[in-house]
Amino acid sequence: MASESTAKTGTSISKHLHELVLNSPDVEHFLHELARTSARSLSESGDAVLCGITLLRHRKAATVASSSPEAQSLDEIQYAFGDGPCMTASREQVTVHVKDLGSDERWPTYAATVLDLGVRSILAVPFELEGDDTRGALNLYSHRRGRFDGRVLGLAEDFVGQASLALRLAVRFAHYSETTANLKATLESRTAIDMAVGIIMAQNRCSQEEAFQFLKAASSTRNVKLHGVATSIVDALGQGPAKTHFEP
Repeated sequence: MASESTAKTGTSISKHLHELVLNSPDVEHFLHELARTSARSLSESGDAVLCGITLLRHRKAATVASSSPEAQSLDEIQYAFGDGPCMTASREQVTVHVKDLGSDERWPTYAATVLDLGVRSILAVPFELEGDDTRGALNLYSHRRGRFDGRVLGLAEDFVGQASLALRLAVRFAHYSETTANLKATLESRTAIDMAVGIIMAQNRCSQEEAFQFLKAASSTRNVKLHGVATSIVDALGQGPAKTHFEP
């Protein structure tokens, strides 16, 4: 996203967002970078734009990322009042454009509070997210009236449309990473248990089922998880901890 003097092509924006997804260690980092990029791209010398990102989960709003502490505070003022541009954009999935807070009558108490902080115009554009449980919006604030008029409004909506796709990808990557980590942990736990069963079989000359039942009984008696009991048996051999080998 950019002002008229610094506009990027749709291709370069998409490329930047995809790189942002790939280079971000988690979704939270991606959103903070997205907020900072949005604010930086629209800001001009002596005319800073602030950006916050609101997520609405189960009717409860929270700022998950912001370009600055001031931007986060502006978002949170809306939550205190229970309504405002970004909450309306998130809840109703419509772009909310406040050209001049001084003459806008939709949220009078909220507007009066934010006007005292020097904010004059606001633009909130909803993200296109999957499912109905979570909704969100990109919130832009300016100390200048009419800051988001004309072409800037169109650029902002186009940017958020592309950012929505990048955000969905980031969420999916996070889900896959978490699933992979859980699978790896399960396999590592299983390795220790299988080794412990083998040790018990060798020491007691019993079947695999009998060895496993012995392990379960020890877990219940000691009130220790099965993996913990298995690990202690393997460690008692003095050959180091059980290791799971994953093929590249």
